[in-house]
Amino acid sequence: MAVVTGSRADFGLLAPVMRAIDEHRHLELLVIAAGAHLIQPALTFRDVKAEFPVADSIPMQTAGRTGRLADVEAVGKGVARFGRSLEHLRPDWVVVLGDRIEAFAAASAASIGGVALAHIHGGDRAEGVADEAMRHAITKLAHLHLAATETSAERIRRMGERPEHVIVTGSPAVDGLDQVEPLGDDVWQQLGRPTVLLLLHPTGRPGEHEEAIAEEAIAALAGERVLFLHPNHDPGREGIMQALRRAEGAGVTAEHLPREVFLGVLRRLASEGGVLVGNSSAGLIEAPALGVPVVNIGRRQAGRERPPGVVDVEHERRDDLKAGVIQARRQHASRAVTFGDGHAATRIAEALARVNPRDPGLLRKHNVY
Repeated sequence: MAVVTGSRADFGLLAPVMRAIDEHRHLELLVIAAGAHLIQPALTFRDVKAEFPVADSIPMQTAGRTGRLADVEAVGKGVARFGRSLEHLRPDWVVVLGDRIEAFAAASAASIGGVALAHIHGGDRAEGVADEAMRHAITKLAHLHLAATETSAERIRRMGERPEHVIVTGSPAVDGLDQVEPLGDDVWQQLGRPTVLLLLHPTGRPGEHEEAIAEEAIAALAGERVLFLHPNHDPGREGIMQALRRAEGAGVTAEHLPREVFLGVLRRLASEGGVLVGNSSAGLIEAPALGVPVVNIGRRQAGRERPPGVVDVEHERRDDLKAGVIQARRQHASRAVTFGDGHAATRIAEALARVNPRDPGLLRKHNVY
C-alpha cells in the first residue's frame, strides 16, 4: 500500500490515512516522500521520516527553479522515478491526494504501469495554478475514488466513473481536529501572539503580480499582529517571498510549521478572535472546522465548497481585504462540518482493504456513459 506525499500540505491530510492503514490488520503501509518535501532549505521530508518509515524518496523539483515549464520537467522526472519505485516496491495500491504535480506524476506512473490507483479528494473544484485540470486528470487515471463530499462524488460519477468505485469518505483533513488543543503560551509568544495568520500561495501569475498582491495583503493587515507563513513551491512563489522579506518587522515569519503546531495556532486564533487570511484550502476545510473566521483572497479556491462564515474577497485590494477582515470578525464562526465527521481515514483504510486491487473490473477503465 504505497501512499505518496509530495508536500507539507498533503502530508498533514495523509498522516491520519497512513496511521489507519498501518493499524489495519489486512494492510501494510509503504510511504513514498516526493517533490516539495525534498526541496532545500525546508526539507519537510524530516517531518515525514519522524513519523513514518519512508520506503522511497523521489526528488522532482530543483531548488530555486520555479515556473510552469520547470514543473513540466519535474513531472517528467517524477513519472520516470515513480515507475522505478513501483517496480521495486510492487505495491497493490498507490494512494494519492489532491491535485499537485507529485500526485499527478505518481498517478501517471501507476495508471500506465497497471497498478491500482486510489485518489483522495477527487471531484473537488479549485482553480489554483493548474489544479482544476490536474485533479480531474488524476480522477480519469484513478480506479478507486475516495471523495470528501457527496457533491464531489457526484461530479466524479458525471465524469463517467463507475458509481461502485466512488465512495464518500469525508476529508482526512478534519480527522482528529476535535482533539486539537490551543497552542501553549510559550510557542504562542515565540510566534508573536498573532491576531492574524497570513497564508498566501501563488496562483501561477508572473512573480511581480504575485508580489503586488502580497504587498496589498500585508498593507491591509497593518496594525494587526501577523504571523506570516511561507508560500508553497508553486510558480510565482518568489514574488510572494520578496514581499515577505520587505515586510520583515511587520510580524513574525515562519518558513514551516509542523501540522500539530499549525492546528494549535488555528485553535488559539479561534479562542482569541483571530482571523486566517489567504488562499489556502486550510481556510475552507480545517479553519472553519475549528471555528476560525476566514478571509479567502482571490480565485485560487474558486469553485470549492464553502462552509458558512468564509468571507470571499475576489478583488485583491487592500481596502477590500481590510473590510473582509472586519466582516469576518463580526460573523459568528461556528464550527463547520462540510467536509465530514472526522472518521475519513478509517473509511479510506477499510475501502482499500475491501476492494480487490487486481479485479479486472476495477483495473479496466471504462467510461460508463
